[in-house]
Amino acid sequence: MKSQIVDKIASVAVHNNLGQEVRISSEILCKEGALLVVEVLNNKSRYNTLELISGRMARINKGDIIIGALGERKALFGYSGHMPEKVEVNDELQILNLGGVLGICDSVNPSVGEPFNCRVLGAVLEFPFLGERIGIPAIGRKKELPTNQAITETKIPIIGIAGTCMDAGKTVASCAVVSHFKHKGLVVNAFKATGVALRRDILAMEDAGAQKAEIFSDYGVMSTNHKNAPTIVRTLIEEMKTSKPDMIVFELGDGLLGEYGVEAILKDDDIKSQVSSWILCANDPVGAWGGVEILKNKFSINPDLVTGSATDNAVGIKIIENQLNVRGINALTNANELGLYMEKIIGA
Repeated sequence: MKSQIVDKIASVAVHNNLGQEVRISSEILCKEGALLVVEVLNNKSRYNTLELISGRMARINKGDIIIGALGERKALFGYSGHMPEKVEVNDELQILNLGGVLGICDSVNPSVGEPFNCRVLGAVLEFPFLGERIGIPAIGRKKELPTNQAITETKIPIIGIAGTCMDAGKTVASCAVVSHFKHKGLVVNAFKATGVALRRDILAMEDAGAQKAEIFSDYGVMSTNHKNAPTIVRTLIEEMKTSKPDMIVFELGDGLLGEYGVEAILKDDDIKSQVSSWILCANDPVGAWGGVEILKNKFSINPDLVTGSATDNAVGIKIIENQLNVRGINALTNANELGLYMEKIIGA
């Protein structure tokens, strides 16, 4: 055990109350969410920032000592990587996302360049036993994910937001819905259910007026998958209910077809029975058509609304409404209209 000064603490460690000086150990627990101290070995001109525990984005430079968390990522746009089988001091890992997830990079999207390479310095230690110098490996989480979370019936309206892929406008739609109902005097809770650990989206939901906002990484899950995604949604819905809000809004990160477990959620009848309305986000009319077809034919879900870049102008909206028989409203330019339409849908 030794002392280590760090330059930046990634948002994956937001719940661990860490300072700029931490204690580290050469004995490393190779487990999802385990916090490591690493040294950055290269510079990058693109995709070169890190989300800090404050929520700010900070540029990463060669030589920076940062704290991140072990995990994996299966992104369509960005880096794809896996957890190592074991980790030792001086091993090299890569930073897989802006939130500070560390793993072994398998695939690179040319738009973001090669990833940051990092040298492992040690595992972050926490000292939970008052008056004792017994350190244990730190895990980035607020609480543990239940192994078998039940879901209870509720009269609280729940709006689910899914997309055809990453960057389809899901968070913009989530914020538009949250903001509208907040202005109507309702208490709205929100969460992000799938993807890879990054707090940016739930911070945006809080800025839009969500009284309470959570993400799967609050439970030590750095990246969701088909096995854990349904349990995460059940857990977050039950957690959102505890403060008795007027409504709940949640976003499914990634797309309808992907590796983050969205399909497993949409197949879960207990979860679907709780959702009052579904919004689909799409980048173009063909994507909107495919998304609606997948939701209807594969998951027996009829989306009430299509938004995203496919609705950026009247041409896209006309195509969607005529071809798909689903209402199209743009969340950026017509947020109030979108909110009023959702009022009618859920009977708020």
